[in-house]
Amino acid sequence: MGLGGRIILIGAGAIPAFATDWKMDTVDVGLAGWIMVITGIIGVFVHASIARRRRMVVPPSTTVVSGDERRHP
Repeated sequence: MGLGGRIILIGAGAIPAFATDWKMDTVDVGLAGWIMVITGIIGVFVHASIARRRRMVVPPSTTVVSGDERRHP
């Protein structure tokens, strides 16, 4: 799941957590929404930390060529 999917998970969890007043006997809809929001937030932080590690730039090593090595016999 990419970053967009995690953000959608946060939004989809926020709807039952904050914007509904549904009552079910077996499932607490508000708690299920909160679980989705928290899971999405954790996923965003994990994605950001992995992406930061991948973006580390290492400068390329340069090879110094002296004048003698340029000549071919």
